[in-house]
Amino acid sequence: MAQQVSFTQMADGTPEEWALLDRFEEEFNAGLPDRILGAVDKLNGSYGGYRVTRYTHSLQAATRAMRDGKDEEYLVAALIHDIGDDLAPFTHGEMVAAVLKPFVREELCWMVQRHPVFQLYYFSYLSDEERNSRDRWRDDPHFELTAEFCERYDQASFDPDYPTESIELFEPMVRRVFAEPRYLPPGWV
Repeated sequence: MAQQVSFTQMADGTPEEWALLDRFEEEFNAGLPDRILGAVDKLNGSYGGYRVTRYTHSLQAATRAMRDGKDEEYLVAALIHDIGDDLAPFTHGEMVAAVLKPFVREELCWMVQRHPVFQLYYFSYLSDEERNSRDRWRDDPHFELTAEFCERYDQASFDPDYPTESIELFEPMVRRVFAEPRYLPPGWV
């Protein structure tokens, strides 16, 4: 069988060509954990100004959550919550939530998607109205989860003296969580 399809329009693909593409897609998808870990690593080269890199910030958020006994899906969400900063600096929460959606519980996606707005609460230079932008979701069942994430793990994780775990501790968790999409509706894969 050829290693490339012959069609130029999807509607013209044969079952054999689609089977070939399925194999290529499976191989590519198997590398997702490596790409996720690479995106975390790229946070080492993100913008400066903080006392720790965005990489250390991410490890610190996950470390704090781990020490509080959060489960593996939560830890992975905490670890990667800012990987969208490079490509979606104004909507990084939405981007990362979309990455997580097939792999973690809905409430964790909600938390990651909205964490940038919840973080405004800690920007003391903003007006009270801007700082309390998160209140639009006050009645949502995931409000407290997100407020806790921002309070305990996100806004608090810029400490160069905090004993932070290494990426090697979290790598197997990333591999397990991203091994299989468990949260997609039927028919998506």
